[in-house]
Amino acid sequence: MALEAAVPEPDDHRYRPGYELAAEKLLMHIAEQNLRPGDRLPTEQGLAEILGTTRNVTREAVKVLAAIGRLTVRRGAGIFVAAAGTTRADDELAHYQPTDMEHVLMLLDYRRVVESETACKAATTATPIELRAIRETADESARAGALGDVHAFGRADEQFHHAVAIAAHNLFLQSAVATVRRFAAQSDVLLFHGDAPGSLEAAGRQHVAIAAAIADGDPDRATDLMAEHVATTQRQFERRIRNRLFNPHP
Repeated sequence: MALEAAVPEPDDHRYRPGYELAAEKLLMHIAEQNLRPGDRLPTEQGLAEILGTTRNVTREAVKVLAAIGRLTVRRGAGIFVAAAGTTRADDELAHYQPTDMEHVLMLLDYRRVVESETACKAATTATPIELRAIRETADESARAGALGDVHAFGRADEQFHHAVAIAAHNLFLQSAVATVRRFAAQSDVLLFHGDAPGSLEAAGRQHVAIAAAIADGDPDRATDLMAEHVATTQRQFERRIRNRLFNPHP
């Protein structure tokens, strides 16, 4: 079966590095061949032939996919599809395509549902210690966002959403938030090379507003603010993709 880019846009090569396209094609190959966690892949040379690229580019693609947890490279043994959970759902999620806009939008929709409910519950169940953690991480994200510090914001953003998930006092919601953020990080790495898809400052302000609603014990406002936060993320993501398509860097 022929491999096609997961984001079928014209002149794809103008704005995307070779290893990124190779990583995308490799994930599609895994899905097309219905490979499962633990299945062994061909050698780098074999993959290069399948992907129609050089061995060096293939090696970089494998490194990236290993770094985001999609592949496992065992010295002397080979390249494998990374192990996932033990359920059918886990196997299906193993075929998530981080650069496929349809998959990314489904992920954002799922994130909106899960994180809105998490914020709602946190507003009614958070303890004083948990509220302090939510406020402190929200404030830290706002400071980092105002400074444009991508790495500091990333850490604070992760801690904020984790703190809200803990305050919901529901292990399943906490696990769902961790899962959705893990997959979102894969898209960030492959599409934006770890950079933020939108305004850090705006996201930081939204964190602070969500934290205030949770601290006030207002589940409806916390729900609405978290839903808008995810919706803003989606709009920024789509805008960044459009900018990248129509204003490619040299």
